[in-house]
Amino acid sequence: MGPLQIKELLQQTPDAQSVTLKGWVRTKRESKNAIFIAVNDGSTIHNIQAVAAPGQFSAELLLSVTTGSCLKITGQLVASQGSGQVVEVKIDDLFVYGTADPDSYPLQPKRHSLEFLREIAHLRPRTNTFSAILRIRHALAFAVHKYYNDRGFFYLHTPIITASDAEGAGEMFRVTTLDLDKLPRTDEGAINFKEDFFGREANLTVSGQLEGELGAMALSKIYTFGPTFRAENSNTTRHLAEFWMIEPEMAFFELEDNMDLAEDFIKTVISYALENCKDDLAFLENRLAEEDKNKPQNERSIPLLEKLNFVVENAFERLTYTEAIDILLKSKPHKEKKFQYPVGWGIDLSSEHERYLVEKHFKKPVILTNYPREIKSFYMKLDDDGKTVRAMDVLFPGIGEIIGGSQREDNYEKLLERVHEVGIDPETIWWYLETRKFGTAPHSGFGLGFERLVLFVTGMGNIRDVIPFPRYPKSAEF
Repeated sequence: MGPLQIKELLQQTPDAQSVTLKGWVRTKRESKNAIFIAVNDGSTIHNIQAVAAPGQFSAELLLSVTTGSCLKITGQLVASQGSGQVVEVKIDDLFVYGTADPDSYPLQPKRHSLEFLREIAHLRPRTNTFSAILRIRHALAFAVHKYYNDRGFFYLHTPIITASDAEGAGEMFRVTTLDLDKLPRTDEGAINFKEDFFGREANLTVSGQLEGELGAMALSKIYTFGPTFRAENSNTTRHLAEFWMIEPEMAFFELEDNMDLAEDFIKTVISYALENCKDDLAFLENRLAEEDKNKPQNERSIPLLEKLNFVVENAFERLTYTEAIDILLKSKPHKEKKFQYPVGWGIDLSSEHERYLVEKHFKKPVILTNYPREIKSFYMKLDDDGKTVRAMDVLFPGIGEIIGGSQREDNYEKLLERVHEVGIDPETIWWYLETRKFGTAPHSGFGLGFERLVLFVTGMGNIRDVIPFPRYPKSAEF
């Protein structure tokens, strides 16, 4: 199964046993008595120190051992003489797989800005920060699958290429094989998509929800976990053009059940990260504390582990949209005109409003329910008042909305009326409407943007730093 990884070597009891070590050089320093090489293979935040005697290897070979070069080292695992590590490797043999010229290798042992690292996304996983983020991202993805598998959900693969717009927002990437230099036209001059690959307009999916609902109406409980795409010209720290979505859909779940699942789900996956990513989270917590030293006291963030434990240990506050608007109208920032956006019943809450409720008023995560129908999607179940829908959004500190969901409209006539209201051609989603004709049932679901979860758990400030190769306006480099 390949050589032992550094994570495993660091856990062994040193007994001068022979070991083979492979990885990339983080630092090399030479003293009168020894040459110290810190090596990392990405399996852990911690480096292992390999030690050679002066004169043991040729000057030419040692010159090729620089930050970024890749080595194979055989030697003996011994107790470390220095502080900071329990074991080290006393080198017997050293082989250089690949060199990294110090004059051109951009990751030298110094602090690099996150903006600079985005420009070298092909190399940034070799830094402590990004290797930690990617290991945590993996742990969270594993925890998601484990959570749903353990609770009897089935993983459903919904299409990446679709003809429907689940959100009705229209900000989609088009998929075509037509020659853009000579597009076929109809007699009316419109593009003739009948000549395209699928014989109709097709797009990259914005959500697996609609197809997920079809699965739930047969298998009872399903979840999707896949890439989604929004052609939204948004350059914020919270938006990507390509991101991953987790979307459970459950037959026979009503709004209350949906809220219970969302809260339990998010607490469970964060708990998994706390338990299984201790070293990486401790590193990221220290990194945040270092950054905060330069900020005024009132702008400093809660220590990362404290924030995560706080979410896991506290019941989320649940209230209606109408109650939230009342709180905002009575709030100091509203009275003193400190909010950038106006407050009133019927508004789509902005991030500043959501964060006020979470961070200032309740000081814990919040689930808002029963939003005005006009600001929510067509598929949400109408409340008895006809004005609001059975929506639920989970709001988190520092992030705002992290989960959006609802009980879905299961009445055929009401759903068809909403489809007409928002201007969707019923013919394009005939299959979705039919599930309300044949054995309809109450059902609910929600969506969690995976990167927002990773952003929260790692404490990073920009969503572009929690996905290996971010896609956003004017950026598809790697």
